[in-house]
Amino acid sequence: MILAWVIAIVLSGGLLAWSLERMGPHWPRWISVAALVIDLVLALTMWWMGYVGLTKMEHSGGWLAEADWDWIPRFGIRFHLAADGLSLLLVLLTLFLGIASVGASWTEVKERVGFFHFNLMWVLGGVLGVFLALDLFLFYFFWEMMLVPMYFLIGIWGHENRVYAAIKFFLFTQASGLLMLVAIVSLYFVHHASTGVYTFDYFRLLGTPLQSSTGMWMMLGFFIAFAVKLPAVPFHTWLPDAHTEAPTAGSVILAGLLLKTGAYGLMRFVVPLFPEAAHAFAPMGMALGVIGILYGAVMAFAQTDLKRLVAYTSVSHLGFVLIGVFAWNELALQGAIMQMICHGISTGALFILVGALAERIHTRDIRRMGGLWSVVPRMAGVGMIFALASLGLPGLGNFVAEFLVLLGAYRANIILAAIATVGLVTATIYSLSLVQRTFHGPNTAGWAPPDFSIREMAVMAAMIAAIVWLGLYPQPVLATARPTLTGLQQYAVQGLHLREDIP
Repeated sequence: MILAWVIAIVLSGGLLAWSLERMGPHWPRWISVAALVIDLVLALTMWWMGYVGLTKMEHSGGWLAEADWDWIPRFGIRFHLAADGLSLLLVLLTLFLGIASVGASWTEVKERVGFFHFNLMWVLGGVLGVFLALDLFLFYFFWEMMLVPMYFLIGIWGHENRVYAAIKFFLFTQASGLLMLVAIVSLYFVHHASTGVYTFDYFRLLGTPLQSSTGMWMMLGFFIAFAVKLPAVPFHTWLPDAHTEAPTAGSVILAGLLLKTGAYGLMRFVVPLFPEAAHAFAPMGMALGVIGILYGAVMAFAQTDLKRLVAYTSVSHLGFVLIGVFAWNELALQGAIMQMICHGISTGALFILVGALAERIHTRDIRRMGGLWSVVPRMAGVGMIFALASLGLPGLGNFVAEFLVLLGAYRANIILAAIATVGLVTATIYSLSLVQRTFHGPNTAGWAPPDFSIREMAVMAAMIAAIVWLGLYPQPVLATARPTLTGLQQYAVQGLHLREDIP
């Protein structure tokens, strides 16, 4: 029941924020913060109870909470939510970045403030639903629910080319989502043909007997939808435009959360539901990850728009997640989860920094910047910390994530792991270039913007504390995720054994 409340509080907060807009612009902001803080307390309580009682998690398959009700029983559709370590970590990330997004847009958004927070909260509600749904119809419902409010966030509060970017984002994600819907419905009918039961339930669909070619086509339907959202090369072209044109909060939610729904889908659904096809596709999946790492890094270095530069770093960083998922061993999967969390925090912080800087100097063109270190030392210091996190400096969370992925990938494919290691070098180049070109050198333009306020520094301090904690003591995250990873690997192995019996 607590899981339904977590989603309901966020959605209700959005409705209340919109309805009380007429009372003043601060009402929607404070209502959104209050709803997200309440949810964060609930999620932290659930995490603490599960972390302290790790033995219970091991014996219950890692599931900490569950809500399961009939929704449309005639078609085998249930309102089935459940949280294990993987889901709960991503729920915590969603609520943390949600609060940071509201804080970052406090002064940026001045028009239709209530409707802005309604859309922001409903995107977050959709993301929470994606991370918690265990009925594939319900999962698809939340998957599509994320798109419309995000379209409005980009299209209404974005920058110059916002309408083009919003339509491109919607078309890419909607078209790929329809491919996933075809795959879901196909799996639904194939399962009925072999068992006589119509169901969208995740656990019942695990191990559905599939011919090799059928399984491969269905797996590709899921994979393309998740690869577009991740984004993996060559399905990434919507991302730089959407990030560049979105308001700051939209960029934070896009980079920190919506991209993670693709990674989560690969881990939760693609390999466990289609283990044979995923195993055959693994070299291609890892190769796409390596291409993404190198291509994203080169493109990031070539950008003159600061926001577009940070956007391309996401393509590079999430290539490590793709490698980790298809390497499919414990080290690589732990690294992939760490990368999802650390990238969400570090890149989210960089987008907040870029948004605050652009709000003050009214440009994102790096060629016009420089010499800002002495003028805005707090912004420069924060930029330096998260640029170092982005390049994978030891002591910060991203280092742990990428190190674990490369260790796990080495066990699966030595050549691809060796090539992926080059990504650490390229990340160093574009990260240091970002700091050098933005904050150092002569202040030829005569910039004198105000530095971070107390509110902005409070948001940044929380994000710095999180990325340092993950770098120095990642054990709570790894311990929380371990039972889930063990369970997912067991599902995949059981599925492979079942398929060996098919003539």
